[in-house]
Amino acid sequence: MSLHPSGVLSRTTHRVPVLLRSCHPEPALAVTVFVTALAVAAGRGVAGSAAVAAAALAGQLSIGWCNDAADAQRDTACGRPDKPVATGELPSRAAAVAAGTALGLCVPLSLLSGAAAGAAHLAGVAAGWTYNLRLKHTVLSPLPYAVGFGSLPAFVTLGLPSPSWPAWWAVGAGALLGVGAHLVNVLPDIEDDLATGVRGLPQRLSRPVCRWLAPLVMLTAVGVVVAGPPGAAKTSDWVLAAAAGIVAVAGTALPSRARSRWPFRAAIVVAGMAVAQLLLRGSDMA
Repeated sequence: MSLHPSGVLSRTTHRVPVLLRSCHPEPALAVTVFVTALAVAAGRGVAGSAAVAAAALAGQLSIGWCNDAADAQRDTACGRPDKPVATGELPSRAAAVAAGTALGLCVPLSLLSGAAAGAAHLAGVAAGWTYNLRLKHTVLSPLPYAVGFGSLPAFVTLGLPSPSWPAWWAVGAGALLGVGAHLVNVLPDIEDDLATGVRGLPQRLSRPVCRWLAPLVMLTAVGVVVAGPPGAAKTSDWVLAAAAGIVAVAGTALPSRARSRWPFRAAIVVAGMAVAQLLLRGSDMA
């Protein structure tokens, strides 16, 4: 093997886009954008919101790479064409190293928001790792998603100049969105999961049940955001809730190809609508 610097640089340059495909870029970017927008709406300021964005991105990258490293053998056995580790483009060790590096960066980046806020965020990241390494195989598989998404409002509000716990409805909506995201995320892979011994809650419930339960959970999250904050809900809130209902049903309940990613993308859109409502109530979140 040549150790010439140009060869090393070439391999490194080639590996970067493969690593980016392996980090689960859609959910990683979506979560980062959502929590950064919450930080801005809550009053974290430019520096504080930038710190939130950096920590959130590092945490999500670590979870995504950890997932691909942990599932390397299973994804290879299932012939997953969307997983670089499964196709042989990326060694599982490289994904594991990337996950550990991102996690190492996530710790100081989270603590930039203060000890309490940093601890809340790191608890959510730890929940994601726990899912990847253990709980995805158990009936408790939705729990890490609920903890991970539910901890994001706390990460924002505990880092404010006057730290405080987030309102119950912000945490509740986040947790429900996390559970809904979990349900739709596994929809394309339920048969492969069962064939390789993964028996989380969605796999036990079956595909037809998850197709209907997922939109119900996500719409409950939207309802919590509409009805939970102080004051009467506005007409615009109910219009947004109705639009979220249409997207949720169209994305998850209507027939689609077995490996379609549209259910998960629909969940991201519904989550974005919930976050839009949270942004309108950002000052009430703390």
